[in-house]
Amino acid sequence: MQPAYDVEMRLNVKVPMRDGIDLSADLYLPGGNGKFPTVLMRTPYDNNSEGTIEKGRRLANQGYACVIQDCRGRWDSDGDYYPFREGEDGYDTQEWIGRQEWSTGKIGMSGGSYVGLVQWQSAPHRSEFLTCIAPRVICCDYFSGLVYPGGAFQLNVLMTWGMRTNGRTAQSIEYHNWTEAFRALPLIEMDERAGRSLPFWKDWVQHAAYDEYWAAINDEERWGEIAAPALNMGGWYDLYAQHTFINFNGLRQHGRTPEAQQSKLIVGPWPHRLSDSPRTGDIDFGADSMFDLEALELRWFDHWLKGIDNGVTDEPPIKLFIMGANQWRDEHEWPLARTVWQKWHLHSRGNANSLLGDGALSPDPAPDEPPDHFVYDPEHPVQTVGGNNCCSPHIVPWGPYDQRPVEMRGDVLCYTSAPLDADLEVTGPIKAVLYAATDGPDTDWTAKLVDVSPTGYAMNLCDGIIRARYRESLTDPTLLEPDSVYPYEIDLGVTGNVFRKGHRIRLEVSSSNFPRFDRNPNTGHAFGTDAEMRTAHQTVYHSREHPSHILLPVIPQQESQA
Repeated sequence: MQPAYDVEMRLNVKVPMRDGIDLSADLYLPGGNGKFPTVLMRTPYDNNSEGTIEKGRRLANQGYACVIQDCRGRWDSDGDYYPFREGEDGYDTQEWIGRQEWSTGKIGMSGGSYVGLVQWQSAPHRSEFLTCIAPRVICCDYFSGLVYPGGAFQLNVLMTWGMRTNGRTAQSIEYHNWTEAFRALPLIEMDERAGRSLPFWKDWVQHAAYDEYWAAINDEERWGEIAAPALNMGGWYDLYAQHTFINFNGLRQHGRTPEAQQSKLIVGPWPHRLSDSPRTGDIDFGADSMFDLEALELRWFDHWLKGIDNGVTDEPPIKLFIMGANQWRDEHEWPLARTVWQKWHLHSRGNANSLLGDGALSPDPAPDEPPDHFVYDPEHPVQTVGGNNCCSPHIVPWGPYDQRPVEMRGDVLCYTSAPLDADLEVTGPIKAVLYAATDGPDTDWTAKLVDVSPTGYAMNLCDGIIRARYRESLTDPTLLEPDSVYPYEIDLGVTGNVFRKGHRIRLEVSSSNFPRFDRNPNTGHAFGTDAEMRTAHQTVYHSREHPSHILLPVIPQQESQA
């Protein structure tokens, strides 16, 4: 039993950066004159909020110095705020901490979302004092992981989060008519149409392909520079679900030290807030879905920062909550080594439009079948209903919801399997391959994996998008030849779900998911610069020559229960 310490608070301590700017930090120190390991949190969300104060005091009570710092240009810190540029400030702060009289020289970092981003961005700078990190719900490639997944602009999160964090303190977003705000065009002026001027918004829109702007902050290119092991935490319905696994694999496989390659991962049936409630969206996953992440993080810090042999690194590196079965399970690698990759093919007689159509999904390859057609009108896009969204669920909900209202639309193609004869576990990354054509120079293709219960309830699991001009490259977009058939690989992210006996597997295909993603205007014009839109006539093929399918990572049932 570790002793409980009194807490000494030192507020608004100025930490100098290399360019002369001072950043403000609140210090929570264990009482007494000893030296202590440090937990560092760097945040744009106010280091004096109730939650950060509570965590700082709790860690100090448990024998850690806790430093909670406002990021540059936010709250009490000097300088100008510009997102995703946190590496040098993080390193300078670590070097300052390591040389304080109360510091043992060992630093761990904690926090989620942007407070996880600052961990990844500082780690490659190689401070000798950074010993471990514990990032939650964040990516390391901010082009593909946040701003332009599949080449499409992730409108909802960028608009709501960007407007909330613009300026020195928190900005209210409650007064906006978001229905109108999301539809404002041209996109590059959307911030001003909504009443704010966001310099970084202009930069994001103007850098619509992967270029030097994005490469400079892509920490996936820097795994080999990181010596600190990471405790990664994520949720199946989080915005960064897939990238939590990418981060885990990146450091396990390429970390600079054996310690870094001992990184761990936990993923539950949670949205961005993680283990906040057993209920996500419509679904209550039960009390067992909750996990004490603070206790897990403390074990991580106790091992790496205090040298306590508590077995945390001896346990399997991955812990997953498998939905449908609603059970936790330990694993050793990702994707799972025992995965059987199954192609489930699209079928119809040419009328897969809506859930009332004749679209089917099966492991059998398609014979020569007529293609399916629909019209995508960007003035009337398919609405986002739940999913892997962030960060304002009262504006755009997140998590699993009944997709039948979406599936009643004629511009949504639904391909549904027969009822399953036995349970089928699908755990891993999901990819759809479409052979499709459009009558214009550019368009979008979307795909969504859905678990359909015997009652008809259609629960979304994961989804994705591909902007046609980025079908071959995110760095060198190329427009289409109208009415030509192209193959499109759509990354749907990840899931861990048992489709129960009697349930059906459904794949939705369309061309919009709004306002999660911006609407493709189908014109082929330079991105975000004008308000012109046109309707697109879409064709999806499924035949011997054009075998459209979804690739499912099936986990053999007996082994999955072993």
